Amino acid sequence: MESITGSSAGDVAVFVGILMMSVVVHEVSHGFLARYLGDPTAEQAGRLTLNPIKHLHPIGSVLLPAALAVIGAPIFGWARPVPVNPQYFRQPTYGMAAVALVGPLSNLAIAVVAGRLILPLVSGIGEVLVFGVVFLNLLLAVFNMIPIPPLDGSKLIPIFLTDRGRLLFYRYGQFGVLFLLAALLLGDSPFADMLLGAVTWLLPLTGMQ
Repeated sequence: MESITGSSAGDVAVFVGILMMSVVVHEVSHGFLARYLGDPTAEQAGRLTLNPIKHLHPIGSVLLPAALAVIGAPIFGWARPVPVNPQYFRQPTYGMAAVALVGPLSNLAIAVVAGRLILPLVSGIGEVLVFGVVFLNLLLAVFNMIPIPPLDGSKLIPIFLTDRGRLLFYRYGQFGVLFLLAALLLGDSPFADMLLGAVTWLLPLTGMQ
């Protein structure tokens, strides 16, 4: 799941387009690392491509983000997750952690490239678009590193658990999405403040203040 909190009235189509481009790169990065570690599942499913049609979810990728942007609510959405089978990994728990981590890192990389390499070359509306790319990708990176299932950050937790602890974590982790949805729908909340604070802290990495 991907999320942003708050949006201006702006051009909703461009806004959602940037969001979807970012989540597609995020998902493809999961698939490529999984393939590198020995899992051909994403490749066999035709998901190692930047073609958005292969990744977009009709509700989570288009209708819901656009509707929330129009009404000014906190925006969130998702692409179809790239399939990963950890049984192909020599060390499934560590393999899944690595595959999960590369998603947020891909968004961080997009933000840094956009801010440091592309922003100096544009002006006017181009600067606005580049800032949108930077902001959204930093927010996606931060949001997805929250250690609550089904977010990527939660895939790191099993590394530190016993076998029994992992079983309990997998059993009850399915309820994490309810907490996330509730936190996002609150809008102006400590949760939103935390996300925006983390983005502000990371912003200097992109060359922007």
